[in-house]
Amino acid sequence: ADMAIWPWYGNLVAGLIYDDSATFIEAHTYENVIRWQKEIWERPAVRRGRMVNRAFGKPEEQLHERHDATDFDTQTQDKIGPKQD
Repeated sequence: ADMAIWPWYGNLVAGLIYDDSATFIEAHTYENVIRWQKEIWERPAVRRGRMVNRAFGKPEEQLHERHDATDFDTQTQDKIGPKQD
């Protein structure tokens, strides 16, 4: 259940979606929820998952297509450059 709700609720309490929603729901008062959000955020699998199909942000955090586990080391946008059309 943690992994299922984290993309929405974890980003909500971190203030990463819906403008200033973290202030609106007073997320800072939920210390255990904030701890949970940070623990999930730091998991290696979550860090890799946030990179897949990402077309914005830092080039080293963008992996437009994933076909193999080694793609995280060799195919991020900082390593291959912009796509040529």
